[in-house]
Amino acid sequence: MQTTTLVGIDEAGYGPLLGPLVVSAVAFDVPVAVMQELDDPAQGPNLWAMLKSCLVKKPSRRNARLAVADSKVLYNSGDGEQGLKLLERAALTFLAQNGHQPATLRDLLCIVCPEVCDQLGTYPWYGPGDLALPVHCSSDDLGTQRNALAAAMKRAGVTFRGAWVQVLPEGHFNQFVQRTRNKSTVLFMQAARLMQRIADDLGPRPLRIWCDRQGGRVGYRESLMTSFPDAPLDVLEESPERSGYRLRHARGPWAVRFVMKGESSHLPIALASIYSKYIRELFMICFNRYWCAQIPQLRPTAGYYKDGQRFLADIEPFITAQRLDRQILVRSV
Repeated sequence: MQTTTLVGIDEAGYGPLLGPLVVSAVAFDVPVAVMQELDDPAQGPNLWAMLKSCLVKKPSRRNARLAVADSKVLYNSGDGEQGLKLLERAALTFLAQNGHQPATLRDLLCIVCPEVCDQLGTYPWYGPGDLALPVHCSSDDLGTQRNALAAAMKRAGVTFRGAWVQVLPEGHFNQFVQRTRNKSTVLFMQAARLMQRIADDLGPRPLRIWCDRQGGRVGYRESLMTSFPDAPLDVLEESPERSGYRLRHARGPWAVRFVMKGESSHLPIALASIYSKYIRELFMICFNRYWCAQIPQLRPTAGYYKDGQRFLADIEPFITAQRLDRQILVRSV
């Protein structure tokens, strides 16, 4: 059966003061016949409808199906265990389709982002320990979800090809910002790196790539040409809702689209947002565990600007006493 490869890309942690930036991509193979039936190929197939026997867009305690949606719908810092559980359930269930069952955060990183593992020793809050997985989900529930998803994808002729992740811890994020003098350039570089990693891993084939639009930006032509100088580029469209480009690679053409609110209309983007948020939150668990061990009664932080400033004021005596390099702790904003 001929298939088309669909890719979704999204980020978590672009704005915070503390913690890493995480950008993730996922890929699916779907039957070519499904794409040929679409009224608007730029919109892509509705994978929620194709996999509705095991997936839902809106989580519900009364519905046992796997929730795949924008990570901001599934989780916020006030949700506690339940929100992280929804992220974990989806992330680990899809990874299991490729035979991966990571037992720790480092195991997970070795699968999706091996290059960051050697960087963690730079950071006292990430380097010394590890975090056991799953954090909140039960093995029985994950097994049930894994089997249901595998059966639904088989019926639909859909294959999950994997997840790829770029993690920039605080100090490495700052180095990129200093080098480029532009946070948005740093974010785009990580997305472009993911596109190239997927192409390298999956081999020659056409790719249809959907990215959540990065801020209010409409034009991506120059950034794509800089990132992929050997691939002639055609502009398909540039509108307030959607920007599309065709890159003519020797190993297969890419159609790359940046869309507004992509997590609500493209399941691959929603799933990429889940991986980004889940992995960032695992890093923040490690971060808070370290700092709360150093300073009794310290309140944890999600790392966002206002509470990040509160947190930095609370740990200031420790930073000063230990002569800690702020460049590896506080991100450029």
